[in-house]
Amino acid sequence: MKNLFPLVFAGIIGGVIAIGAFKMLDNGPIVYESQPQAQKIDISSNSLTATSPTLNFVNAAKIANPAVVHIKAQNKAYTDYQKRDYYDPYENFWGFRRQKDRPQAGTGSGVIISQDGYIVTNNHVVGFADYIEVITSDGRTFTASKIGTDPSTDLAVIKIEGQRLSNLSFADSDQVEVGQWVVAVGNPFNLTSTVTAGIVSAKGRDLDIIKNQKSIEEFIQTDAVVNPGNSGGALVDAQGRLIGINTAISSPTGVYAGYSFAIPSNLVKRVVTEIKESGGDIQRAMLGVSILPISEVKEQGVDVDIEYGVFVRNYNVDRYGRKVGFSSAESAGVEIGDVIIGVNSERINDFEDLQDALKFVKIGDTVDVEVFREGKRKRIPVKLRRGV
Repeated sequence: MKNLFPLVFAGIIGGVIAIGAFKMLDNGPIVYESQPQAQKIDISSNSLTATSPTLNFVNAAKIANPAVVHIKAQNKAYTDYQKRDYYDPYENFWGFRRQKDRPQAGTGSGVIISQDGYIVTNNHVVGFADYIEVITSDGRTFTASKIGTDPSTDLAVIKIEGQRLSNLSFADSDQVEVGQWVVAVGNPFNLTSTVTAGIVSAKGRDLDIIKNQKSIEEFIQTDAVVNPGNSGGALVDAQGRLIGINTAISSPTGVYAGYSFAIPSNLVKRVVTEIKESGGDIQRAMLGVSILPISEVKEQGVDVDIEYGVFVRNYNVDRYGRKVGFSSAESAGVEIGDVIIGVNSERINDFEDLQDALKFVKIGDTVDVEVFREGKRKRIPVKLRRGV
């Protein structure tokens, strides 16, 4: 007790000195800036819905959940592999099997877009599959048929036999705004009917992630949590309308890291229509030419008497300059040295214009190509055929 008294006394003296020093430094009244207080929310009474209606995703989830399905896909080689009762020592030998002969299986998500059972998903979810199983949110299981795929957009359409199924309506993805709240619904890691929320981070992303000879990318970027298994699932607005098909994540680990990407609904709607009308896979086509910007051609000293368009440098060639594949443009009469200045009456100023004009053309289509040759304009109908 005797040892404690000096410590208490020292504390009192120190406090007095501190107060005295504060008084000496006080040159006027202390003004405290008013600080906003965090709003208290009673989570047991659903007050968040009442006070913040823009953050209420309950209705969106109720609409979207029944229309989002779980997909299990496998190819015939995988099915045969599962049925085997013997060990094949060569099955893992590098290069022993062609890709299409290797067992493949996977899971993902899909979105019912019509009451009679049409479902849109990603090509990478079902493109390889010979057998597709669909499980609805209420636990029913269906065998699905593959209607068609479009590898250039990573989209596919499958169908189950059902009536009055829950389905999502399309929103106009062109009206989606950066900063808008969105909800992602899918089946990550085989967890059915998982709902996450975020905002639109950006639009029109071209990420070069669709590894195909011709790709069409204009992704909606969001920060809604998306993981493996979400592929093919729905991205919806606060009203539960479909604004995109979740397709990819950007991540160093393979799981969510803050960047998710969805194919916009307007592109989805167009591709679905094409697949249903064609009754099968969509095969996109190109002219089959190698081009250069006019500015670059002039810098190389080539005399080109026109200020816009793209210069036909060659037909399809590999990195060694050797001709490869079939060129629809060459077959139709487009010549090396021509300047492409129009496609289907649309003016072509540069490579981006040409790319946009030919974005959705398919094998079998005929495009009207206008070229500038030796001071004259010439129109050439080019029928797009299978090949490069």
